[in-house]
Amino acid sequence: MSYRVLVVVAVALLAAACGGGAGGGGDVVGKVFHSTSVTEQGKVRALVEGTRVRVEFTDDGRLIARAGCNQMQAPVSLGGGRLEVSELSTTAMGCPNPGLHEQDEWLSNFLSATPSWRMDGGNLVVTGTSAEIVLAQEVPAALEGGEWTVDTLLTGDTASSVPGGVVATLAFQDGGVRVLAGCNSGSARYRTEGQSITFEQLVLTDKACGPDEMAVEKAVTEALRGQVTYKVDGQALALTGSSGTGVRLKKS
Repeated sequence: MSYRVLVVVAVALLAAACGGGAGGGGDVVGKVFHSTSVTEQGKVRALVEGTRVRVEFTDDGRLIARAGCNQMQAPVSLGGGRLEVSELSTTAMGCPNPGLHEQDEWLSNFLSATPSWRMDGGNLVVTGTSAEIVLAQEVPAALEGGEWTVDTLLTGDTASSVPGGVVATLAFQDGGVRVLAGCNSGSARYRTEGQSITFEQLVLTDKACGPDEMAVEKAVTEALRGQVTYKVDGQALALTGSSGTGVRLKKS
């Protein structure tokens, strides 16, 4: 074998050891996936209505996961076709449905048990001892079109869920936003620049509601005043003011 051939073989072996593929994680890093099916003991595991498992593999080597309420994250290793997390931390948000807490705990235990992973076409398949999650790559939602529903209230480093039964939505279209703030409804104008949105001319009806509705409305209206930071992350939208107060929404 010639020296040149030896060099080519060595480079190929090095690329296989360090590159993408299932073992190195190159197929999933920097991407977001959401569940299309969840099975346990060979049977479908029903998730809480309106929820799905969402996992993100960040460019800096972390796994971020949600099962419908709290967010969990940890450094992650994807070598050898195994998904290994260390020091998985979880937010401590109060969830309106007790089933959401159980679902969070189930996902945390599943991810902490070093499941295997592989790509099957465009799907990510994560397999544990008795359960398997199949996830499709998530396409980021567009700001305009459709409706965003508020599911989390943000106050500095604190996140709390929207009280049960309270609905607040935003619908962006052609520089205008239709607002259902939790109690009152109305509209505003907006313009985007980089990662900022400037809201103007917010006009709402003026009726009184219960304390839960008014608390949500206060958070929504504060997020629609002046210039705020916005971030679309998959099917989620965060609107955050300079004080850290804001709301997180999901695309309907």
